[in-house]
Amino acid sequence: MSRNPERPPAPEPLPVPVVDNHCHLDIAAGFDGGLPVEQALAEAAGVGVPRIVQIGCDLPGARFAVEAARTHRGIVAGVALHPNEAPVLAARGELEAAYAEIERLAADPVVRAVGETGLDYYRTGEDGRAAQHESFRWHVDLAKRLDKTLVIHDRDSHDDIVRVLDEVGAPDRWVMHCFSGDADFARACLDRGAHLSFAGTVTFKNAVPVQEALRTTPLDRVLVETDAPFLTPMPYRGRVNASYLVPVTVRAMAQMRGDDLELLCAAIAANTDRAFGGTWDSWDQSDA
Repeated sequence: MSRNPERPPAPEPLPVPVVDNHCHLDIAAGFDGGLPVEQALAEAAGVGVPRIVQIGCDLPGARFAVEAARTHRGIVAGVALHPNEAPVLAARGELEAAYAEIERLAADPVVRAVGETGLDYYRTGEDGRAAQHESFRWHVDLAKRLDKTLVIHDRDSHDDIVRVLDEVGAPDRWVMHCFSGDADFARACLDRGAHLSFAGTVTFKNAVPVQEALRTTPLDRVLVETDAPFLTPMPYRGRVNASYLVPVTVRAMAQMRGDDLELLCAAIAANTDRAFGGTWDSWDQSDA
């Protein structure tokens, strides 16, 4: 996809720091207009986003996430095989070996999450769904065995996400990344213990169901993310996203919900600690 390389301006800092709980710094650095890791962290910290969960969704990305979290105090890691990655690896006969490496990486203390895993019926057709389901179930089990937070990717697969979780049992902590459903699906996830994470998509004009889901979500279950370099919030849609733009999304969320901005920020900060299994400092294993 062609993107406007012009960088959006830095927004006004948030009154209470929050965490970008889903970011792809490695992918962003390779985009025209993307930021190197150190600059991305510095600019985010400057507007009240001093912490990032770096998500690796293939083997190179998972290795990068662990190394970045070891190197930078502002980062912890999530590692998994993206649902669109699983059918590719299965076709090559490489899925079992990939599982073994993800499990090894996930055991590292800098890793808080197993994810993003889940189901994606938009980019993977019927022939790849069996591998996606197998991979999703394997990652759910891994999150339980290692007591890590499960981070779920869901695209055009709401009903099957819930069905699989009901069959295998959701972990104690799980996050619906970049929530894309309506209010009914939000309630189904919340009833099963989820935290719902909202990205820049919630600011899009055609995202009325997601906005209704945001208003449905209790204050103590709301998270925020960028999914950078993707899903840049309005009015900068089409440009490269980065964690320093989290305040744009948070302010839009506060307005949609009718929340005081400071109250919402404080809730997001507390929710992120709870969703990812403890205060940030208790997980700080970096050398930086």
